[in-house]
Amino acid sequence: METALTRLTGVRYPIVQTGMGWVAGPRLVSAAANAGALGILASATMPLDRLRAAIREVASRTDAPFGVNLRADAADAGDRVRIMIEEGVRVASFALAPSPELIAELKEAGIVVIPSVGARRHAEKVAAWGADAVIVQGGEGGGHTGEVATTVLLPQVVDAVRIPVVAAGGFFDGRGLVAALAYGAAGVAMGTRFLLTSDSTVPDAVKERYLAATVKDVTVTRAVDGLPHRMLRTEMVGTLENSGRTRALVHAVRRAAGFRKLSGLTWRQLVRDGLALRHGKDLTWSQLLLAANTPMLLKSAMVDGRTDLGVMASGQVAGVIDDLPSCAELVERIMKEAEEVRAGLRPSP
Repeated sequence: METALTRLTGVRYPIVQTGMGWVAGPRLVSAAANAGALGILASATMPLDRLRAAIREVASRTDAPFGVNLRADAADAGDRVRIMIEEGVRVASFALAPSPELIAELKEAGIVVIPSVGARRHAEKVAAWGADAVIVQGGEGGGHTGEVATTVLLPQVVDAVRIPVVAAGGFFDGRGLVAALAYGAAGVAMGTRFLLTSDSTVPDAVKERYLAATVKDVTVTRAVDGLPHRMLRTEMVGTLENSGRTRALVHAVRRAAGFRKLSGLTWRQLVRDGLALRHGKDLTWSQLLLAANTPMLLKSAMVDGRTDLGVMASGQVAGVIDDLPSCAELVERIMKEAEEVRAGLRPSP
């Protein structure tokens, strides 16, 4: 299936596997790429040497195009971009809007720039700065998310910009792909659906927790880091939501102490990173500490399998997913469903 997204990136199908921290590693990314989707490597949690090694590992597993996701506000963003250029990465994606200068540097090197946004005005801004395409996530999506549903946000953005738009938030099958295309999107991006595949390195017990979830078990909370964050409701989320400020601070300090040892960061660095993540929000001290530790909270669940100590970012689609196909099986199924839906929409001769 050819769309503006497939022509831009060189992939076979208009499907993107998003760059999920601790989840979108070389194994998942290469499996998605080999299946014909655009695999995106999550780099924000990787030191520079590990990023280079991960890019090379993906390249050794697939000849298909793939991308790297990075934080535009990271202090070492320039170094990460240079690694991507040196290693011949095809696509750069961003959770936050990259600067015009960063976009220009990437484009000059022949790298396709695809920021992720949650509002029409942000899409208009990055399009004006030279972004090649944009991923638009509606409120159904996992992780930090907004309040506007994909079905409302997507047509707004499609009408506002003249670059390919990729729809994210609430997609998991061929019907959704056809619906996104009907809205004018050039493809769909999926996180939770790729997390729940046999190629994902997330521990089996954690995957079972996702599969057992209903739609009502996926919630949006500000208790973790002060920003709207869609995730599975867990013991830790419940504790934070039901705690007063003093009790929440005690929990945060206790957990921050453990994560500080694991990450090698100083208390000063934890606080500094927390402040950098505020984005102008009025965070409590407990939220500030947890904001600095959010990547480690995700690691506890997604890598270590400790759902009691970590957080489990999740799109609402977790409530309707009940299997763990390989990436190849998933993409093949989605494309088959999409063709069947499209055939059913054609008038009879």
